[in-house]
Amino acid sequence: MADEEFEGPDVIVAGAGGGVVAALRAAERGLSVLLVDADEQFRRGNNTSMSTAMIPAMGTRFQKAAGIEDSPETFVADVAKKTGGDYNEVAARALAGVSAELVEWLSDSVGLEIDVVTDFAYPGHSVHRCHSIPGRSGSAMLTGLLDTLSKEELVDVMTPAKLVDVVVEDGVVTGAVIETPAGTEEIPTHAVVIATNGYGANRELVAEHIPEISGAHYHGGEYSRGDALRIGAAVGAASDYLDAYQGHAGLAAPSASLATWATVMHGGFLVNTAGERYGNETTGYSEYAAQSLAHAADGSFIIIDQRIYDACQSFQDFLDVVEGKGVKWGDAPEELAEAYGIDPAGLVRTLSETRRFAAGDEEDPHGRTFWEAPLEGRLAAIRVQPALFHTQGGLRVDEHARVVKQDGSAIAGLYASGGAAAGISGHGAAGYLAGNGLLPALGLSYLAAEDIASRSA
Repeated sequence: MADEEFEGPDVIVAGAGGGVVAALRAAERGLSVLLVDADEQFRRGNNTSMSTAMIPAMGTRFQKAAGIEDSPETFVADVAKKTGGDYNEVAARALAGVSAELVEWLSDSVGLEIDVVTDFAYPGHSVHRCHSIPGRSGSAMLTGLLDTLSKEELVDVMTPAKLVDVVVEDGVVTGAVIETPAGTEEIPTHAVVIATNGYGANRELVAEHIPEISGAHYHGGEYSRGDALRIGAAVGAASDYLDAYQGHAGLAAPSASLATWATVMHGGFLVNTAGERYGNETTGYSEYAAQSLAHAADGSFIIIDQRIYDACQSFQDFLDVVEGKGVKWGDAPEELAEAYGIDPAGLVRTLSETRRFAAGDEEDPHGRTFWEAPLEGRLAAIRVQPALFHTQGGLRVDEHARVVKQDGSAIAGLYASGGAAAGISGHGAAGYLAGNGLLPALGLSYLAAEDIASRSA
């Protein structure tokens, strides 16, 4: 941007998770960038690194190579169905439209080994559209992004450094206030991208907006404290869907590694200490967290067999659970029950019932209709706890990821992505589709960088 008196970076990006995409793409478009993060351990301490690296994308070359027909319209229809029609349509359509470009850019420019996941179906997605990398590890994905970033001369990284305010003059961003151990500094800039995630680490805000999950374990970045909401409110920004969140009913205990929901979609099920199921597990792992919190206060157990165990070897998170001795086997259901303190009679009864459901001999009273196959042979159990992963409500944005006011007008130069922005999962947890956190984290960052670059040309 031509400005003889200007001495700051063209763009300041706050948040070295999904915000790395904004930094990379902006630099690729010729802009100077300052990337700040409050956490020195951001490589492993943010929600992007804790994800399973699943990015929904529609109409990609990876889908076409696999013979999968998909479109942005199909995805938006899936979002509408999952949310009951109450969702952020502007963001959903914008993200659907850029999704193919995003994942192909991650492959071609960043060098990630991207492919579409076809080995099982995620709840709510009508086609295979989740794209990931080998191992399906968010940490590995972020490492790949940061490795590429380290070669980019136009990007400077400052950490620990926290965005505490943005400076807006006459409706236009002119600077950002950054706090470091050395003090607080106002840095001039033409654009700020807030990618600081949501408010999951702020227990007061969680209790206020999503009390149903406030008793669950929080499994997310410790700096996800709602800074975006505070900063946005100070400059008149609107916020939306503050009750939206991603939960997960399958966080393995005590290792706090993710027992992937593939265990369920391949035919496993959850029981409480009485050996009883308490719902339809295939509705989605996000909303099932609150179910577990309400019906399995002493903990839940995912029951699988050897077939499912083998099918989940492609997930690094599952391998971490195995390595942490989080999977216990029993030659008989009674033996498995005894190992975990589950009521043996209850588990035997539930196992018999699920086999009849899977065979189509009876209808599941909880409404589950998808059973890949009955469990056979020796069984294993994984003790899991319900968790809050991240919140999905935040600052309202337009189709370019620009933060907007209540009247819909954009605050020039201010952008939000990921959990800092109002997402696409509607209200509560039931509208969440796999990847609905990562797509806004990466996709809105990408859209922000494109808009900043186009306005600087």
